[in-house]
Amino acid sequence: MARETIRQAVHELLVEGRIERRGRGTVVSRPKLVQPLSLRSYTEGAQRMGRTPGRLLVTWEDVTVDAETAGALDVRPADRVMHLERVLLADGVRIGLESTYLPLHRLADLRKDFDPASSLYAAIRGRGVVFAHAIERIETVLPSPREATLVESTAAMPMLLLHRRSVDTDGAPIEVVRALYRGDRVAFEAALTDR
Repeated sequence: MARETIRQAVHELLVEGRIERRGRGTVVSRPKLVQPLSLRSYTEGAQRMGRTPGRLLVTWEDVTVDAETAGALDVRPADRVMHLERVLLADGVRIGLESTYLPLHRLADLRKDFDPASSLYAAIRGRGVVFAHAIERIETVLPSPREATLVESTAAMPMLLLHRRSVDTDGAPIEVVRALYRGDRVAFEAALTDR
């Protein structure tokens, strides 16, 4: 076999998540984490697969956002919102980068007792907020150099990008999320019905 053919085959196995590079070697990967497309948290999805979820805090700050995000959160563009950015882990391995925007007027008290290494959905539900509905869009993108570094990948590795807006039972916004997942480590599934 020609070297280029072997390189291409190895690259395809890397993209599919069947193998991964460790140092100068290549090893067989664990199966991809399959996340349900539902209003379950990342924690619940990982635990359902027998994996140990984790998170590393990157940023936790109050920011102003663009007009589109402000509109999605039902705040004025000049209002500040809470921004929480975390690296997602499965069994200690970096699989994604989640950037969540929350309306301060609803959830500012998260700063009192929320551990950013734990489930944000559990903390929000613990405050009596009920997730009722979400719109989620998924697309394939290449990460920025910063994003690739945070998830220990390369800027040439395709990623799955999720945009989500969740609301409560009154239709009031809870969150706007931009989540980037390594395509070689995560897959998504949805239960479909014909109504």
